[in-house]
Amino acid sequence: MQRHSDATLFHSSAWLRTLRETYGYQPIAYTTSTPEERLENAIVFCAVKSWLTGKRLVSLPFSDHCQPLLEPGTSIDLMSRALQDFQPENWDYIEFRPIHGRQPKTALLPTSVKYSFHVLDLSPDIDILYKNLHKSSIERKIRRAEREHLIYRAGRSDEFLSHFYRLFMMTRKRHRLPPPPMDWFANLMKFFGDALQVRVAFKEAQPIAAMITIAYKDTLTYKYGCCDPTFNPLGSMHLLYWKAIQDAKSSGMRFMDLGRTDAGQHGLITFKNRWGAKQSEITYQRYGSAASSTHLFDISTAKWKAGVAKGVMQFLPPTVVSKIGQWLYGHVG
Repeated sequence: MQRHSDATLFHSSAWLRTLRETYGYQPIAYTTSTPEERLENAIVFCAVKSWLTGKRLVSLPFSDHCQPLLEPGTSIDLMSRALQDFQPENWDYIEFRPIHGRQPKTALLPTSVKYSFHVLDLSPDIDILYKNLHKSSIERKIRRAEREHLIYRAGRSDEFLSHFYRLFMMTRKRHRLPPPPMDWFANLMKFFGDALQVRVAFKEAQPIAAMITIAYKDTLTYKYGCCDPTFNPLGSMHLLYWKAIQDAKSSGMRFMDLGRTDAGQHGLITFKNRWGAKQSEITYQRYGSAASSTHLFDISTAKWKAGVAKGVMQFLPPTVVSKIGQWLYGHVG
C-alpha cells in the first residue's frame, strides 16, 4: 500500500502491527484486487470488539486520518461496497476517517464529526520557513529558548521514551485525561524503528518538553507532544517544533503533518496556524442503523460524559489514572 500516493504512516504495516500488538485489534481490508494480483486499492479497517463499548469497524483507531486508497477513475466505490457488506446485526457502526473525498451511497444513517487539520509545506528554503513564523508568539519563543541555553536531543532509547512518558503523564493529568499505556509507545518505537524519533528539550539536565515524530515517505508526522508547564515561558515546545522542521527539511521531507485538532480547541488551532501550516477540514463519517452512532467513552460525540469523566480524573492519583488508561484504551478505539 505504500506505493499509493495517498498512503500515510497510518496505512503502514508498522502502524497496524502496533494496533494489533497493543490492543488486539484485527486488521481488515476491502479491495478489488484478487489474492494473485498486486494490491492496487484498499480501505483498511480494524475490528474493535468490546464488551463495554460494543463492536465496530474503524478506519483506523487512534489515527488522525486514513484516506481510502482508491484508483483514479475506479469503477467500483470501495466505500459503498464496504457499507453494502456491513451487517448492522453484527456491528454497531462503521467509521471512515478520510482527508478528502465524496460521501458514499448507503441507506445506513450517517453521523459526522469535523476536525481541523494542518500540514506545513516544507518546499520553501529554511530561511523562508522561518520568516513565515508568527513574529511575536513563535519567533520570539524560539529566540527565548536559545537565550536560555535549552538543550535539544533526539533519540529512541528507553531513556528517551521514559523522559517522554513522564512528561506525557504530567500533561494528561493537567488535561484530566488518562494516558495510553506505555506499551503503545514502546510498540510504536519497535515497529517503526529509526523512522520514529523522541525529541526532548532539557533545561540543564532536566527534561522539560518532549514530542514524538514519525517519518514516512515524504512526510514527517508530529504525533504526540508534552511538557512541564513550569518551564513553558522558556519556549521549550517551540524549540522542539523548530528543530523537527529543520530536521525534516534537511532530510528531504516535503511536508510536516501537524495532525488533527478538535474544532473547539481554538488556541491549538491558532498555534498551528502561526507556524505557517495550511489549515483544512476533515470529517469523520460513521454509518449505522441508529440515528446517532456513538459509544460510552466517545469524547467527540458525548460531551457531557467526557465532562463527568474529566471531573472524576482530577481527584485520582497518577498511578490510578495510569492504570485506568491501560484498561480503557482498548475499549475506546
